[in-house]
Amino acid sequence: MKKFHPFLLSVASGLLLAAAWPPMPTTLLIFIAFVPLFYLLEQGPSRFAFVAWSFLSMLIWNSVTTWWIWNSTDVGAIGAIIANSAFMSLPWLAFYNVHQRLGAKLSYWAFLACWMTFEYIHLNWELSWPWLTLGNVFANTTNWIQWYEFTGTSGGTLWVLLVNILFFRKLIQLPHASRPQLKPAGSLLLIAIGVPVAISFAVKNFTLSKKELATTNQKNTVVVQPNIDPYAKFFPGTQEQQLKQLIRLSEAAIDSQTALVVWPETAINSPNGLDEARLRQNSSLEPIWNFLSRHPKIRLLSGIEAYGFLPEDTESPYARPIPGSNLKYEAYNSAALLDSSGILSRYHKSKLVPGVETLPSFLRFLDKWFEQFGGTTGGYAKQEERTVLVDQNSGLAIAPAICYESIYGDFMTGFFRNKANLMVIITNDGWWGNTAGHKQHLAYARLRAIETRRWVVRSANTGISAFIDPYGTIVQQQGWDTSATIKQPVQPLEKQTLFVRFGDWISWIMVVLAILLVSWSSIVFLTRKKTSKTTT
Repeated sequence: MKKFHPFLLSVASGLLLAAAWPPMPTTLLIFIAFVPLFYLLEQGPSRFAFVAWSFLSMLIWNSVTTWWIWNSTDVGAIGAIIANSAFMSLPWLAFYNVHQRLGAKLSYWAFLACWMTFEYIHLNWELSWPWLTLGNVFANTTNWIQWYEFTGTSGGTLWVLLVNILFFRKLIQLPHASRPQLKPAGSLLLIAIGVPVAISFAVKNFTLSKKELATTNQKNTVVVQPNIDPYAKFFPGTQEQQLKQLIRLSEAAIDSQTALVVWPETAINSPNGLDEARLRQNSSLEPIWNFLSRHPKIRLLSGIEAYGFLPEDTESPYARPIPGSNLKYEAYNSAALLDSSGILSRYHKSKLVPGVETLPSFLRFLDKWFEQFGGTTGGYAKQEERTVLVDQNSGLAIAPAICYESIYGDFMTGFFRNKANLMVIITNDGWWGNTAGHKQHLAYARLRAIETRRWVVRSANTGISAFIDPYGTIVQQQGWDTSATIKQPVQPLEKQTLFVRFGDWISWIMVVLAILLVSWSSIVFLTRKKTSKTTT
């Protein structure tokens, strides 16, 4: 093998990963993005050197694709990018160890299993940040991955890793890098990419029946994008104008057939807080009830920032004390379905943003230090149940996703097992400015549509609001930093996909495989070490 400087190989992998990521149009680069790091391992570096160079690759990838977090929190962005890069280095460490102990052939499959195990853990633990889950890379090439209804994004991760491994293993078998000898590797690459794409087109043609795609039973839905400054929306004295803006835009788009109006995350708020139990009695919200009274057939789904008092004997890890009293309360980031009588049903956000909305329990000892940098320690209270917001009048059963909950495919399946027939995403992406962040967030919603075969309705405060059909196609969208409304008839669909029924089944298989291979390599290592001591 011709040797290359580790720095070049490390930087190459990081840049290839970043260049493949949405909203970049060069998605195909993902299928060779890991090859330089594989090549680096075969050059025989030390364990420390290999992990260090792998960390640099992951750092480049994270920095280029998620630098926009800086617009929300500078210190938080640095911490998140470094921490995520370090976590991503762990599968490379396992890869190196298994490579040394069990040889090249098994080590590549161990790496595949360990990477997918890392992604599964990163989806489910308290410091979760799965923005760069490999399967998300196809969010803007949805015609390639219609089979996500069977596998979820784990199927995409598996595809990416398999192609990288197969291509590299074929490549290093070639004695010289002449053009005729490269043909077998190139042919393998084309087949490994082309076959799943062909399957995707076949799935798209047969996945939904003509009856399910009929124009009957459609529900006219209006999405409002108010374009309110996210940093000013909680200032005292601004709420009245915000409600006027939301209602004015809603009134301009609704008609006699409108069943649902959607407002974005925390559209209903107050600097002094809102008592969730007494929302209907709050005089400042009277314009909402008047609007809904004028249109009794319409239901409003809106984000609400509110609180709830706790009974004295209630224990809650999210409880906050009220100074000067024995009372405690919880704060909520909620999605609520409303009519003129008040809240019909509500859901409290469950997937809280680490460091912004909650501090993981194992980091609570840092709470005072953390608050100095704008973090929250108590954070919002969350709920475990996947509450479906049901409107008996229209038959809509809504799976609410608040903010970045929409990037959790396996998490969202719980709503559809609870009979949801429509997904509604309410978010406020304005914190990041006009960067790749809000574009990536919109693109990931397309994956949820395919996984569940449901319409997705997306209301974003500053954009991008959109409707997405069950194939992941954006039917309508509004521009960034504009106030507008869009309306669209959507179908409530009932059929459950394989991914909805069984969840992230591929990851479970990979977790078992990773445990087996890493355990085996550890046993081999310990046995050799014991044998070595005995012989000496």
